[in-house]
Parts: sequence; structure tokens; C-alpha cells
Amino acid sequence: MFVRVFFLLLLALNIGVACWLYFAPHAPVAAAAAADPGVAKLVLLSEADRSIATDSAAPTAQSAHPADSKKESCQSIGAFSTQADMRAAVKALTPLVARIQFRETRVTEVRGYWVYLPAPANRERALDIARQLSSKGITDYYVVTAGEQPNAISLGLFHEPTNAEKRLNEIRSLGFKPEMTQRSDEVPIYWVDYAQTGDAPFDWRAHVPVRSELHAQPIDCF
Repeated sequence: MFVRVFFLLLLALNIGVACWLYFAPHAPVAAAAAADPGVAKLVLLSEADRSIATDSAAPTAQSAHPADSKKESCQSIGAFSTQADMRAAVKALTPLVARIQFRETRVTEVRGYWVYLPAPANRERALDIARQLSSKGITDYYVVTAGEQPNAISLGLFHEPTNAEKRLNEIRSLGFKPEMTQRSDEVPIYWVDYAQTGDAPFDWRAHVPVRSELHAQPIDCF
């Protein structure tokens, strides 16, 4: 009987010790050294890639804001009266400048001075006045049939105002009442704009045929 009791106590003691060992908190194990002293640390390839990407981020951000480009100046040459002259200038200057473009604008240009007799009330009256002119030796006239002033009697279109004034006085001396008006139209003109780098002067006239009407003026760069 005593032996059985002793055996049960010993069994209970063993079970208690086992439970204590199983459920007791474990002391942390010190991490082993990554490498022996003097030996380079082993780095995984994926970690190295991430490190390189991080290190290169700053230079990339800097490269997104490059240094200011070289100083530029821009000029506009004109005005060219024909596309042929403008294109010849573009062809000559293109290899010599940083950028080049052309543009078209429109201006009002005097075409001449028109001397005429104002239109009467009807066609019959206009023809009657024309016959009176013929009887006084004026044959270079024309009775207008259409346009803004039908039945007016044209006495000539002159490029020079002095010639127009002379004709005006001639017809007046015959007892008529002529008038003179300036004729003008909108015409296209052309400009060549170019950009150059640096401060060195650029003699565009050495490459573009020199014409007295051409000049250069500074413009905002494009």
C-alpha cells in the first residue's frame, strides 16, 4: 500500500515539473552575429536593388530640374513682300540659328488714286456725260457697270498722287466736277523669326539678300 502511494506521488511530481517546464516563459536567445568581425555583411539581391533605387532617387529628382539652358535671344526680320523672298531667307538662316519660324500678317496698302466723276441718277445720264467728255477731247474714260459705284465715270487710276492731281485739274478745267479718292487693299506681308544662343552678335544681313525695307527687331522667344 505504501509503495503504491509513493508511486502516485512520484508520478504527480513528474507531471508538475513537466507542466512547469512547458508553460514557463523562455528567456530570449541572443541573436547570432551577422558575420565574423572584418567580414562584409551578406545582403540579399532584392535588398540591394531596393537600396540602389533609394539612393538613386535623389539624383533623379535633381535631373528633373536641369540647369538653366544657355541664354537665348530672338529677332524678327521683315517685312518680306513675297513668299519667295521669305522662304529664301528661311532656307539661308536655318543652319545658322537654334530655331526659326515664319509668320504672315496683313497690312493696308495704297493701290493708287482714282479720279472719277460721281455716278448720276441713271445709266442714260452717265452715257450722256461720257459723250460730253468725248466732245471735249477726253477719250480715256470708262463708265462703270458694276461694283460699289455703278454708272460712275472713271477717269484713271494713278500710282502717284501728283499725276492724279494733274488729271483732276485737267477735267475741272473743262467744266466738270471730278473727285479723287485713295484706293487701298489688305495685302499679306511675311516675317522670319529666329532664336540664337549666346551673346555673340549675329549678322543676318550677311546671309539674307540686303533690301532697304528689311529690318530686325527683338521679340519674345518662342
